[in-house]
Amino acid sequence: MRRRTLTLLAFVSLAAFGCQGGSSTSAGTTGGGTGTSATSNQKMRVVYIPKNTGNPYFNEVNRGFEDACKEIGCEFFSTAPATAEATSQIPIIKEQIQRGVDVIAISANSPDALNPVLDQARSRGIVVVTVDSDLVGNESHRDAAVLPADFSEVGPSQVELLGSLIGYEGDFAILSATTDAPNQNAWIAKMKETLAQPKYAKMRLVDTVYGDDEPQKSTTEMEALLSKHPNLRGVISPTSVGLAAGAQVLELSGAFPGGPRATGKGVQLTGLSTPNQLKKFVKNGVVTAFQLWAPYNEGYLATYVGTQIKQKKLTPAAGASIETPKLGKKTFSDKLEVIAGPVEKFDKTNIDKFDF
Repeated sequence: MRRRTLTLLAFVSLAAFGCQGGSSTSAGTTGGGTGTSATSNQKMRVVYIPKNTGNPYFNEVNRGFEDACKEIGCEFFSTAPATAEATSQIPIIKEQIQRGVDVIAISANSPDALNPVLDQARSRGIVVVTVDSDLVGNESHRDAAVLPADFSEVGPSQVELLGSLIGYEGDFAILSATTDAPNQNAWIAKMKETLAQPKYAKMRLVDTVYGDDEPQKSTTEMEALLSKHPNLRGVISPTSVGLAAGAQVLELSGAFPGGPRATGKGVQLTGLSTPNQLKKFVKNGVVTAFQLWAPYNEGYLATYVGTQIKQKKLTPAAGASIETPKLGKKTFSDKLEVIAGPVEKFDKTNIDKFDF
């Protein structure tokens, strides 16, 4: 992989680390703490809880955690529920409270269902950092958030990308993850706001469906969209599982632009996913372009944020900043959010430059 000047340069294959666990340790600074967490004679323990197992996106987030913990000298492991249901992470959080970890980093499956158990964790001196998916509207129940990009820009950028692909005219649908996913819902809300602009007056959102971040359900929902809406011009799937499943359906159906069974100009599919998952579909013309950020950066930055809060080296506040070896200086918003990186567009011109 050719190195890029952006922080994406650190990526390697997604196969590096699975969501079900493991640890990364190295010599270095040890963390102090209060309550049930590590003492000054122990390394800080950081756990990351993704939304669910089986999603390659989170493998790269894990790798960021692993590398940062090697630099800092903390212990890291990851564990996730089998499904991305609103309450599926609660037993895992309770288990980590009992273990007395120092930092819980979590990609929240719900904006509010986790609040009581996260409050319990914080009352025990455990730092809670949301990663990728925040507690939208309930930010007081975590210490800080590390977001992949400015979420206020993700929805509009997705609408603009699809608009550019369909000539800013025609019916389109959204294939999302779960109905409770805070990040997905925030992006969809911004998409709808963006559609009110005169530039998008001829684009019409005809349906929003949910694949629950499961390949089979996402496949079924995509097939149903093609059947239900014969005049469909585009689909936005702001989830890596949904976008990959949608691309497979388009390929098999031949409904993509230039495809053997395309109606008119065909159906344009775009959204958010990792380059490796979509590379085949970009090269064969099923997907023209899509977007994402650097998931590695989220895990890397979250490690520094969580451990520095635990060590009382960092107090999250609007305008406060944190600096890391690979990502440089990052500044907190008034909601105690810090952005890991910008949105990146992938198409035939650059897809081979990335390997994650």
